[in-house]
Amino acid sequence: MKRIVIPSLAVLAAIAAAAGLWSARGGGEVAAPPAARIALGEELYAENCAACHGANLEGQPNWRVADPSGRLPAPPHDATGHTWHHPDDVLFRIVHDGSAAVIGDGYESDMPGFGDIMSDDEIRAVLDFIKSTWPQRAQTYQAEISRSQ
Repeated sequence: MKRIVIPSLAVLAAIAAAAGLWSARGGGEVAAPPAARIALGEELYAENCAACHGANLEGQPNWRVADPSGRLPAPPHDATGHTWHHPDDVLFRIVHDGSAAVIGDGYESDMPGFGDIMSDDEIRAVLDFIKSTWPQRAQTYQAEISRSQ
């Protein structure tokens, strides 16, 4: 008598998820974080970041020109800014510790660190939200420079 083995749904789901992740990472595409994580990041962004960086990630006007105090206005986090030019570890440190702490050498910035306000996972969720708004080309570029670090 032949035995028929029926894999559990959990095993099939795990295989499907692994195949999807493998497929998404092949061909240069970036695997998206779960929707719940992006939603949390969007909420945290609205609470902690939008006042300076804009509700639509548009940044402050003339963000490339220093203000009278010598400080740069908040840059946009959409595709028109430079956020996507930085690897994940740099973006995380800027949000966690603040721009001045990361750049050093007496650099002054209005960007505070949020490490005492948000957990590491919450900071990563905010970054995932920001990255989810970028066009695929910017997401792929940013993922590649993050992997090369």
